[in-house]
Amino acid sequence: MKLRLIGLARRLVPSTLFGRLALLLCVAVLISHALAIKLMFEVGPSLFGPMPNSPPPGPPLSPFSGPNLGLTPPRPGEAPSLTHLGLWLDIGIRLLALMVAAWIGARWLAQPVRQLADAARELGRDIHRAPLVEQGSDECRAATRVFNQMQAQICQQLSERDSFVAAVSHDLRTPLTRMALRAESLQDSEQRLCFQRDITEMNTMITATLDHLRGVASGEPMVLLDVGSLLSSLVDDYQSWGHPVTLVEPELSSPVAPLLTQAQALRRCISNIVDNAVRYGGSARVRSFEEAGQLCIEVSDPGPGMAAADLNRALTPFFRAEGSRNRHSGGVGLGLSIANDIARRLHGEVQLKNGASGGLVATVVLPRPSSAPG
Repeated sequence: MKLRLIGLARRLVPSTLFGRLALLLCVAVLISHALAIKLMFEVGPSLFGPMPNSPPPGPPLSPFSGPNLGLTPPRPGEAPSLTHLGLWLDIGIRLLALMVAAWIGARWLAQPVRQLADAARELGRDIHRAPLVEQGSDECRAATRVFNQMQAQICQQLSERDSFVAAVSHDLRTPLTRMALRAESLQDSEQRLCFQRDITEMNTMITATLDHLRGVASGEPMVLLDVGSLLSSLVDDYQSWGHPVTLVEPELSSPVAPLLTQAQALRRCISNIVDNAVRYGGSARVRSFEEAGQLCIEVSDPGPGMAAADLNRALTPFFRAEGSRNRHSGGVGLGLSIANDIARRLHGEVQLKNGASGGLVATVVLPRPSSAPG
């Protein structure tokens, strides 16, 4: 019986925003009218007491009845009658009821919109999140339906993109592998080394380009990471490969606390920046520190730096400064762009500036969970 009454009540509630707002205001007016009459004819006399020249006993009269409708102002020196006080009491109760109804109506009607906004915010973090439940007014249901369709289309496009990139990767690497095998059979060691270097460079360019097309989003879990250990391991790897990369240990008075992040994604982000520093600056210097509730990982090099106009453009895909367009150090212009994409996915950013004594300084700024955007 209870469920039947709830279902009947839901069917009686209008399905459009206009209908719901109109129903809410009508109910508020009726309730305020009933409260005003009750207060005027039950509570009013006990508050103000009998007035002089009061009407004879009998059934209570409405303040709006009679020839003057309760609007005749009192004569000078005469106290306001109960009729006038009742009029203002009635107006005040009605206004208060309408204000309460407007507040309730705004929250009631805006709740589906807030849910849609929260879902849109979460969609940027997890494109494969569960679809929204269609509820609320007809307009909100339609907006939710379109939102779910958009999410499904994006997921389908991402799946098609991954399939395309996988096919392209296979088609490109197959002839590259044959070239590498043929290079091994060359008798001239100098030519063999040249071929191997070119093949390695081509493989690196293909990997960077396909990774950029595939995107950097992944389902890697969040872990509490010791950033100092990560940087130490990364620098040790570069030094074992013969690259002049050094790590500046943080001061004992300001240790770097562990960070809740994605370990492999952060490692790749820093590796791309270090690769850029070694490629163009010849060496890299890595340090980490805390600043304004954020973790900063700084990579600096002694190279020529960048023109001020190129600092922001360097984070865009396929950008290369004019001085770097050669076959030995030019790259494809994706390292810093991918690093910035990863940092943004971790709710941070990559900042570039020229050092005071020359060279480029790239800083990965990552907020702590308490200061991360919601």
